[in-house]
Amino acid sequence: MRICHALSQAIGTLEAAQIPDPSTDAARLLAAVVGLQPMELSIHGNKTLTQRQERRLSTLLLQRASRKPLQYVLGTQHFYGLPFTVNKYVLIPRPETETLCELALSFMRNTAAFPKVLDLCTGSGAIAVVVKHECPEAEVTAVDTSRDALRVARRNACDNQAAIRFLQGDLLAPIAGERFHCILSNPPYVERKLLQTLQDEVLFEPAIALDGGADGMDFYRRIAREAPLHLYPGGLLGLEIGDGQGDAVCALLARQHCFTSITRHRDLQGVERVVLAQMDPHVQIPASPP
Repeated sequence: MRICHALSQAIGTLEAAQIPDPSTDAARLLAAVVGLQPMELSIHGNKTLTQRQERRLSTLLLQRASRKPLQYVLGTQHFYGLPFTVNKYVLIPRPETETLCELALSFMRNTAAFPKVLDLCTGSGAIAVVVKHECPEAEVTAVDTSRDALRVARRNACDNQAAIRFLQGDLLAPIAGERFHCILSNPPYVERKLLQTLQDEVLFEPAIALDGGADGMDFYRRIAREAPLHLYPGGLLGLEIGDGQGDAVCALLARQHCFTSITRHRDLQGVERVVLAQMDPHVQIPASPP
C-alpha cells in the first residue's frame, strides 16, 4: 500500500470512530510509522509501506479509534519545545501549563542567583524539567506520590539532560525542614463527581492525577496551609487552577496572612489558569515541622 492510500484509509478509520481531528491524527500516526514528518507525507505519497509498517499502522489506528489519547498512542508529547515521554501513569502535559512555567521563570530571573525550586505533583516531570532546562543554575526538586509517575519523570529528565532530585511521597512530606525560593504545582483539581463526565480521552489519564476531592479543592487546602513553612521570605507559590477556581484558591491563600500579593493570570486561551502568591519578605516564618 502506498503512503497516499494509507493516509486516506487512516483518515476514514478515524472519521468512522468520530475522532475530533481525524486528518491531523491520521497524518501523525502514519508519519510515526514511516519515519517522516507529517508535512512530508505528500512528498513521499507514492512510497510503499512494508507489511510490518502496515500492521503497525493498523495497531495504532485501533488504539486511537478507541479514544486512547494520541499522545499515549505515540508515547510522546512536546511541552515548552521539549519532548516528553508519556504513558498511562502520567497526565499529558498541556499548553496551558506553560503559563505557570513562564511566570515562574520570570520570577526566578529576579530572585536568588541559585534559586531552589520545588515542583509538587510532578507527574511527567514537565514543569521541573522546563524550569531546569531554562534556568540551569536552579536547584530543582520534584515530588510525586506515584512511583510509576516518578519513573517516567526521571526518564524525561534524563532525556532532556536536566539534573533534578526526585522524591516519592505525599506533597510536602518528603522535604520536611527544607525551604525554597519557588514552589510550583499543577495538582489534581477535578471535582470527584465530574470525573466520569470528562472527555473520553481524559478518562484514559490516571484518576489519581485528576481527582481533587469532593469540591476539587483538597490539594489546594493542604498546599495553602503547608507551603508557607517551606518558602523563604519573598518566595513564590505558583498554582495551576481549574476553570472557576480562582476565587476559592485566592481565598485560601489570603487566610494564611503571610502573602504580600496574590494574583491571577490567564493562559493563551484567555482562561484564568494560574494563581501566584508571594511571601512577605519580612514575615517571621515558623520552624518547619519535622
